[in-house]
Amino acid sequence: MLHFVLQGKAKDIELKGHTDSVDQLCWDPKHAELIATASGDKTVRLWDARSGKCSQQAELSGENINITYKPDGTHIAVGNRDDELTILDVRKFKSIHKRKFNYEVNEIAWNMKGDMFFLTTGNGTVEVLSYPSLRPLDTLMAHTAGCYCIAIDPTGRYFAVGSADSLVSLWDISEMLCVRTFTKLEWPVRTISFNHTGEYIASASEDLFIDISNAQTGKTVHQIPCRAAMNSVEWNPKYNLLAYAGDDKNKYQADEGSVKQISGFMGVMWLGDNYLYCRVNEREAAKIMELLTKFEQASGQQANIAKSFILFSTNTSEINCARV
Repeated sequence: MLHFVLQGKAKDIELKGHTDSVDQLCWDPKHAELIATASGDKTVRLWDARSGKCSQQAELSGENINITYKPDGTHIAVGNRDDELTILDVRKFKSIHKRKFNYEVNEIAWNMKGDMFFLTTGNGTVEVLSYPSLRPLDTLMAHTAGCYCIAIDPTGRYFAVGSADSLVSLWDISEMLCVRTFTKLEWPVRTISFNHTGEYIASASEDLFIDISNAQTGKTVHQIPCRAAMNSVEWNPKYNLLAYAGDDKNKYQADEGSVKQISGFMGVMWLGDNYLYCRVNEREAAKIMELLTKFEQASGQQANIAKSFILFSTNTSEINCARV
């Protein structure tokens, strides 16, 4: 089962087609409405999140567990359980390159320029390769246990690595040095993602929540409760829209293999590290604004509304969202 968390919308869409678990997903960096999924059913599928339809499908040689887009949107890289990497041409949705590695390869990623390719490994290292030659450039000793996932900051400054040691590490991409670690999760980190500004990192594991932290301070700004372990989280390339896929089961306790879009987090607004709760109506929203005005007058500080969030519960209508 794959879910979309969309701020300010109250719409459910279920996308079905995969016959096994959806292990990872990624948004098209050039078309915010398109999302690609990798599944254990050996297929890679491209979905239109607006209509709920599968527009492209490719069947590969193994059980797919990792998928990522090249930042210019021209190629998709897919990794399977046999440590084989496949590069797909997006226009034709066909394989243009394959390579098998002799070590455990976990998650994969391009840098923002598209001239470097990163592999996380079961040895606790991050292998840095040139692209498109895939020639080795560097080996980073990143964690004391296997490195499971990697995410690239959209601004090109950093990359983050999640590990079996339950830590997320933040790296300066120009110096290839670790600058910060995040310690919110207690289980091996399965998946991480930066939002479109690079300001927030979402991370998840077998802990029954998704942590969203500020990349610069390391502080948690929000946590999304989950009913199952998460396999993949991915921010939309243009909006604060988070998609996530987990180990949801159907009534027979089998992997669901479907995609579902749900609405926003809950009735919360946060300003910095402050949480303000209210009912979804114009009167209480006006009270929030009045409270913020009094805060500015009393403290001499200005509330940065542009960096604050209004998040609605799943049963909030579009009309009420628009009014508030």
